[in-house]
Amino acid sequence: MNRLWHTFSDLWRRRSWPTHCAICNSWGPDVLCETCIATFAQPRPRCKHCALPLTFGQRVCETCLTQPPALDACVASVSYDWPWPKVMVDFKFSAQPAWAQSLALLMRHTPGAELLLESSDAVLPIPVSAQRLAERGFNQSALLARHLAGAACRTDWLLRPQHAQAQSHLTRAQRLHNLDQAFSLTPDARKQIPGGRMLLIDDVMTTGTTLRQAAQLLRQAGAQSVHALVFARA
Repeated sequence: MNRLWHTFSDLWRRRSWPTHCAICNSWGPDVLCETCIATFAQPRPRCKHCALPLTFGQRVCETCLTQPPALDACVASVSYDWPWPKVMVDFKFSAQPAWAQSLALLMRHTPGAELLLESSDAVLPIPVSAQRLAERGFNQSALLARHLAGAACRTDWLLRPQHAQAQSHLTRAQRLHNLDQAFSLTPDARKQIPGGRMLLIDDVMTTGTTLRQAAQLLRQAGAQSVHALVFARA
């Protein structure tokens, strides 16, 4: 973890514009202050396939042991509990797209994230529908993916052609069916995906339905492997 703190410290020293920490509201050069990162973003053991928190010594959760996991690997930076729900709501719904750089930096330095990014042939953010994009003005997952992957980010491969009700407003049972056939792939993507190692990027993973649907589509298109990197795991 020392590497993470030093990386953020280096970035702070290079920046000159002040802002408020999104968590504690203290003045500083970034939207996540060093104290809050050290307090609320400590790594913890997680299932290698779905990123659910585990006790020390475990590698895979009971569900992924008994059912075929949707993802070959999944890395989550934080658990979706206080203070991160407020941070993510402000990021997505309070017009704070500039926060993506700091959130992506925290994601990149989560144990295991760098390896996923370096070993992937393409990085695909979870898309939003045209209606959602018009309402919000940006796709938060695409912003994170661009900061994480640069030229390897392919925002034009995975599409969400139909508008679905927001997952955050649904029960678990409703979420499992809300995204049936929600995604599609462009013809160019279908040509380039076979045999490739795909990495999905999302902001918050709750039941995993969104990532599962996207992963299934990529596997049907011939992907060799499908991994995921998310900011928060519920």
